[in-house]
Order: sequence, then structure tokens, then C-alpha cells
Amino acid sequence: MPRIFPSLAAVLCSATPVFAQNPNCAGSGGSGVWIGGTAENSDIATIDSFAEQMALVLNGNQYASVFTLSAPATTRIEAQGRGNGDPVLALFGPDGVEILTDDDSGGGGAARAEVDLDPGTYCAIVRSYDNAPMTAFVRIGRDDTEALTDGTDDTPFQPTNPPGAEQAGCDASESFGTLAQNGAPLSVDAAAADGGILRFDLTEPMAITITASNEDADPLIRLNGPDGASLGENDDYDGLNARLDMTDPLAPGTYCIGLDALGDPTLPITVAVTAYDPAAALQALYARGDAAPPMDDSYPITELGVLENTLQKDIDTSGDTTWFSVTMPESGLILTEANSIATATGDPWLVMFDAAGRKIAQNDDAGMDTNALMTARVAAGTYLIGLKQIGGGQAWVRLLMERFIPAP
Repeated sequence: MPRIFPSLAAVLCSATPVFAQNPNCAGSGGSGVWIGGTAENSDIATIDSFAEQMALVLNGNQYASVFTLSAPATTRIEAQGRGNGDPVLALFGPDGVEILTDDDSGGGGAARAEVDLDPGTYCAIVRSYDNAPMTAFVRIGRDDTEALTDGTDDTPFQPTNPPGAEQAGCDASESFGTLAQNGAPLSVDAAAADGGILRFDLTEPMAITITASNEDADPLIRLNGPDGASLGENDDYDGLNARLDMTDPLAPGTYCIGLDALGDPTLPITVAVTAYDPAAALQALYARGDAAPPMDDSYPITELGVLENTLQKDIDTSGDTTWFSVTMPESGLILTEANSIATATGDPWLVMFDAAGRKIAQNDDAGMDTNALMTARVAAGTYLIGLKQIGGGQAWVRLLMERFIPAP
């Protein structure tokens, strides 16, 4: 018999935010929310303690917190997700230039940065690492106020090549090739510490893909057009590797790539430019677990049948997502665990979609270890479960699924 769970209720309380017009809040419509509720209460140099907000991030958007400093101060900026939330933090200065970005320096998936700042108005941008819906708390204070996160020994990222540097040096850089339709891909090995400016040419309109690979370097790429306009940037598209898909054809001309490294800037990074392949891009989404494959036998999916009570299966996993389908005979709750076996180095990751391709749940590290656990209340129907290893490699994982039904 399936297990029985009691009914659940949740209450969400919120206050009306006070918005601050700040052009430095990139991607947030030129506005953010004063971290202290008002401009006066958001002066981190003078308030008695820290200022804190709850950030709700939905539909791949980002949350902007604005604060000021009336005097120089060592400032701590933190973002900690609730549940499975994994926030990424970026800080923009009074001149609109990105000062730093951080993902996990707070420990346990939280973001944290401590930096000496001059007087001025600043904008802290928080987004979800995997674009999943996320609730997080943002706290900004001085280094003598109470911290939100435990912190790690990691040093926040300081750009080796700040945004805009690629365009300034593009004309002086040497082109590493011209990409032609049906021609050979372009590829070059470069280190961010060597200048981080790469130039290539297009002689005909083309949709292109740019990749930067070396997880130890953790590359970040930016693309500028012939007129100097920023066309896009990416950090962690595939693990710690970066990728930009320019799906609309780019006009002929000279393009410049700004290359940076959130890890070791002296390590070589393989940068490749190829013609965009929609079919390959779709297959890559399935392999990464970013989208669910269709259940039409066009992509391998292992059927696990009806989940009557519990189900257990040992699986040899890799960095590519392995897909399973399971059917719920009635409404209830699915609990799914992925536990490493026969190795202490495994790091399983789980995701769940419904048959229409809507993401329902996702988890990487559920507790004090690297095993994954996710729960989802669902209706009767068939669901897709994706399982992979974070960081690639092979590891055996025990997949355990249990069905619970509501109490009468």
C-alpha cells in the first residue's frame, strides 16, 4: 500500500516594496528594491545592523537589491536560497560596471561576497543558477554585522577582463579565422590571463554557437558585434563550461569574444565557433536535463511502469542525463532519492517533468552529503525522471521511488 501523508498548508506574507530607479540594475528594467525599504535605511555605512529582503525569482528573471554607502565600508553581500534554491549573485557599481559575481562562496549553494567599496549607489542582482523558480533571502551589511551564510574559503570572482575590455582591444587582436556556411569550425586555445580578447569574421549571414571549455578554468564568454554592441554572455551552460547560441543569423562582419575565467585564469580554454545546429542543440538539452525528451521513442527513455508502492533500481550514471518514465495511478506525492553506491565520489542530480514537458521538481544535494532527494505532489499520470552525475564521470546510483497518498 502507498504511504499516507497529512494535508499541508503554507502562508506567504509580503510587504509592498519601495523601488529605486537605478540604471545599474542590469536586466531589471532599470529599477531595483531598496534593501532597507527606503533610501535612508539602505545606507549600509550608517545603519546599526544589516538589511535583508526576501527575493522571489520566477520565469528565469532576476531580483535587484539597491543599497548606498555614504562612507567607504567593507561590505558583505549574501544570497541564500530556501529549499532547493541555488542563487547566483552579481554586484554592479555606481558606474554600471560589474564588480564581482559569485555562486557558492556562502557554502551549501549560497552566494557570498565581501568587498571594500567606496561611497555610491550599488545594485546587487540575484538570479537562479538553473533558472528554476526560487525563493531566497538577500542580506547586505558591513563585515562587523551578523552574516547570513557560513561562508567558505573561496575568494569571490574578480574579473580578469571586465566587460567592455573586449571591444576596446578588438581591433588590435588577431583574427583566429573566418567561419563559412558548411565550412570547418573555428577553434583556438587561449587563457583569460593572456588578454581574453578573440576575434573572428563572418562573410555571410549565419546563426552560430560559441563554446568555451575547461571546467578547471570555469570560463565566461561575452560576444560583441561589429558595431561594438553586446550580443550576449554566458558562464555555466554545461557544467562549468560556457556556451552561447546565437539562433538568429548574425550579419557579416568582425565579431569579438571577451574571455574570462571564474577559476584559474592561467589555464588554457578551448574556444570554438561553429554553425548553429538546432537538432544538436535540442539533443544537448535532453542530455543536460534542461528539457524533457518527448515520449515518442525518438529519445531513449526507460519505462518503470506504475508506481504502486516503492521502486528501486541500480543505475550506472554519467554526466549525460538518463531518463525514466513512471506512472502515478492516482493523485499523491512522489518521493525520489538518488544515492551513490560503491563509491564515495558520486554526486547524483535529479529532475522531474510531466508529460507535457513542464518541470515539476529538481534537486542536487539534499542534506549533508551529495545525494539527491526531491518530492512532488502530482496528479494521476505519467512523469519523466532524469538522473545524471554532476561534474561528469561514471558512478553507480541507487534510484528509490516511493508513492504517498493523502490522508482521508
